[in-house]
Amino acid sequence: MQRDVASRIVLNVTVPADLVFAVAVSGHYTPNPEEFRATLDGSPIESHELSDAHGTRLHRLTSAPGELVVEYRARVLGPGNTAIAREPDLLTYGRPSRYAESDALAPTAAAEFAGIEDPGALLTAVSSWVGTRLSYVPGSSLPTDGAVRTLLQRRGVCRDYAHLCVALLRALGIPSRIVAVYAPGLDPMDFHAVAEAWIDDAWRVVDATTLAPRQTLVRIATGRDAADTAFLTVVSGRADLVDLAVTSTADTLPADDIDERVSIA
Repeated sequence: MQRDVASRIVLNVTVPADLVFAVAVSGHYTPNPEEFRATLDGSPIESHELSDAHGTRLHRLTSAPGELVVEYRARVLGPGNTAIAREPDLLTYGRPSRYAESDALAPTAAAEFAGIEDPGALLTAVSSWVGTRLSYVPGSSLPTDGAVRTLLQRRGVCRDYAHLCVALLRALGIPSRIVAVYAPGLDPMDFHAVAEAWIDDAWRVVDATTLAPRQTLVRIATGRDAADTAFLTVVSGRADLVDLAVTSTADTLPADDIDERVSIA
């Protein structure tokens, strides 16, 4: 499968800023070709790349005030290398986190999914439950909203769906995490967020929004929740988002059966 991905971020930097971008495809892939480019008021500026333990590739740069444009594009062929888990990872992804308050949602998880023992069946049940309980409403949630607020509001966007899935799965004893992805077939096109759970010695991806086929997803960043997977982190200074454009295409868009266990690189 061939997938072509690209993103363009325009920022208005008003105070000298230390910025980190998570827009490159994960180190699980070998993209060819690939380009990361940053310009300030039309002139190139340098960045340096960092990688974390899960293959997330970060580009960090320092920008003076002005219009900063960051552009990325890549072509990914084939499935890439399978993501693995170490024992410390499974412990980390079994704990509550900032946006996935599994401790607060433990009574809800126990009541709603009582009697389901098989981890694979729980994964499907949780994803389906979240997908039917929430309404997908762009702009309906705040960047600070976590899974508890999402459940109370009964609406949100992809990251809210993913946070609620992760929180419920952790409450049921299943290590789970958030993955930021490029998602061919997504409409409207944007960066996308899905959940992954450790089932049968593999990371299995679920998307409660069902907005894009899971088989085409291209991993960008992996972490406990959105705090670890944001496409932009302002470490210091001030930078306001002016424009964001994302494109992602695949040479085939397969049908996606929600009962199928799917893993991505």
